[in-house]
Amino acid sequence: MTATYNDLYLDVRKGLKKTGIEAASLEARELICAASGKTREQFFRDLPLYAPDFVQQKLEDLLLRRMQGEPVAYLVGEWEFYGLTLTINHHVLIPRPDTEVLVERAISLIEEAGTGCRILDLCAGSGCIGLAVANHVKECRAVLVDASAEAIQVCKQNIRRNNLSGRVTALHGDAKCEPDSTLWDFDVIACNPPYIPTGDIPKLDPSVRDYEPHLALDGGSDGLDFYRLISSLWANSLRLGGTILFEVGIGQADRVKKVLEEAGYEDIRIHRDPAGIPRVLEGHVSIG
Repeated sequence: MTATYNDLYLDVRKGLKKTGIEAASLEARELICAASGKTREQFFRDLPLYAPDFVQQKLEDLLLRRMQGEPVAYLVGEWEFYGLTLTINHHVLIPRPDTEVLVERAISLIEEAGTGCRILDLCAGSGCIGLAVANHVKECRAVLVDASAEAIQVCKQNIRRNNLSGRVTALHGDAKCEPDSTLWDFDVIACNPPYIPTGDIPKLDPSVRDYEPHLALDGGSDGLDFYRLISSLWANSLRLGGTILFEVGIGQADRVKKVLEEAGYEDIRIHRDPAGIPRVLEGHVSIG
């Protein structure tokens, strides 16, 4: 059927709205760009033009997968986060706005650290945290560490994609094990670890449960395994006076605060997201 890109956009948006997708306009645009290989600028420019049959067929396939629950970020293979365009696939979590609270606090701490500032993005996934900080603070050096070899490949793609090869590196490493001796002297360790209790994973929204990597979701029986291990095993990777930052799930802040206290961190702070939900825990290594 002959249709312009604008016709396709209106039809796709209508279909997405019927399934209850709130960001139907944005997702319709992204799906058409993915099907056609166009940039957003080209999409808007070409709205009056007729779309080839192969574009319409690919768009139908993408729309069907989306309406069956597959997240749009995986369908288009990229996502925007804190001013960066990141490559995304099924081996890494999709970056979410909640994590921007962690990024903003990390930026403030790294800026205070000044010359030679270094950040470790632990359980890095796509590398979104470390890359966002390094992109914002030009003096910063960042290391991205993840236990998934596939996630590290995504990190490396995102380093190159965002022209940060000179200041950001990606390394394979397990956050639940003692770090390699080369991973030390960081001003900040920023970590969005797996924190969903194992028993809660089957109850997650299907778009998360069925598509996002369980390795990046499962935080053990109470969701706190990674907080306990990282706060203990990785403390020596921080400089004296350095800071560990954790993103936490809803209802976890007080328990993670206790974990940090028991591990010997000082001046522990809780930062809330724009909705007022405790989202980030901050703890400091004693300087003496």
